Amino acid sequence: MRQVLVLINPKSGVGGPYRYISAIEKAWDIPGNDVSFQFSQSAADGADKVRRAIDRGTDTVLVVGGDGMVNTIGSVLVNTPVQLGVIPAGSGNGFARHFKIPLQPDPAAQSLLEGYTTQIDVGRVNGRLFFVTCSMAWDGALVETFEKFPFRGLVPYVLAGATQLLEYKAQPFKVEIDGEKIDFRHPLIFTVANLSQFGSDVLVAPDAEADNGLLELVAIEKSSMPQVLSQVHRFIEKTFHHHPHVTNRHFKKMIVHRENDSPIQIDGEILEGGQKVEVEVLPSALNVIIPHTTRPK
Repeated sequence: MRQVLVLINPKSGVGGPYRYISAIEKAWDIPGNDVSFQFSQSAADGADKVRRAIDRGTDTVLVVGGDGMVNTIGSVLVNTPVQLGVIPAGSGNGFARHFKIPLQPDPAAQSLLEGYTTQIDVGRVNGRLFFVTCSMAWDGALVETFEKFPFRGLVPYVLAGATQLLEYKAQPFKVEIDGEKIDFRHPLIFTVANLSQFGSDVLVAPDAEADNGLLELVAIEKSSMPQVLSQVHRFIEKTFHHHPHVTNRHFKKMIVHRENDSPIQIDGEILEGGQKVEVEVLPSALNVIIPHTTRPK
């Protein structure tokens, strides 16, 4: 008997949580599955409920929420045999979009029921796990402004970016990537990607692979932004990361020294990062359920 816990963020999603409950119940409450539903009242509450569920023998956790909740629950499931499935109900849904999980409840629930389980890599920055992206320059600071908007979506994300672009003071980064030393004078974009995008279909690493045992750095100097932005077709064609003014590196471990403390964005959440930031990959650390449409050909 498959033991399934559905953990729901009651504040996520359009139309309230019960449309997600109905969709999951319709698809997953079938012979061979023992399905239970719980609400996550906070990050700590959700993590505690998952730990207790694992102790009871739960083998599958379906998360109804956004990338922040995926981070919270996924962090508990890393290096366990428990499978994670994501029913997207956030504002950006970078995790779900990367794996082509439908954004509507009914097709999302059905696609995961019919999907398959695979192992993906996980990133770790200063001891904190991430599954989608980690950003350390303007691309991290803009999330702090984005969080102040009373509504979510692509428009406030763009507005937050424009605001921070005027306010952000770029600083030098001294970086060591798998033993190679690189100096960045004034990086504006400095994102480490495990998956391909920030969310809301905003790609940062279009070729990112979740299971290659590597993370991907995408960095752009402030002085290079005009040249990069002038070639809009590269963004449309999803080839901007191969622009000659874009640093694009795959790595296993990276150490960053910054002159000043500044915020770090981790899966859409903000935390203080300190002057020294250490990033590394944990290969094949999480079991996830994804649609068959995502399976490599």
